[in-house]
Amino acid sequence: MAELFSNEWAQAYKEAWNADEDITTTLERAGFHSVVAFGFPDEEAPGFVMTIENGRVVSTEQKSQDDINWDIRATKDNWLALVAKPPGLMKLGMAYTSRKMRFKKGDYATMIKDPSLAGAFVKSFGLMAKVT
Repeated sequence: MAELFSNEWAQAYKEAWNADEDITTTLERAGFHSVVAFGFPDEEAPGFVMTIENGRVVSTEQKSQDDINWDIRATKDNWLALVAKPPGLMKLGMAYTSRKMRFKKGDYATMIKDPSLAGAFVKSFGLMAKVT
């Protein structure tokens, strides 16, 4: 398995995401376009950035902080715990409220209230488990 957020990991995640018709179709219907980043709290730049257009990941290239819409941070141990057994909405909520997962940018409450975004967010951790 590839190291979390490495270039190899990013490519595998992009392929897994784009192959998941449930995520891509749901987000395409919602007209979802965004730049989403994942990383570690002690690092300035995120470890992984993906650009999503119509529900599909079109790029995994780094972007400036100004271009990122969602920047989600956790320690490596917390990331690995979240992907070891992919969480549901309840576990993600607990990770957020206990500050094990933080949104450096973006609004968790807004995202979680939108069923298409919340469902894709939960499923994205299952994809992380496949490539980590």
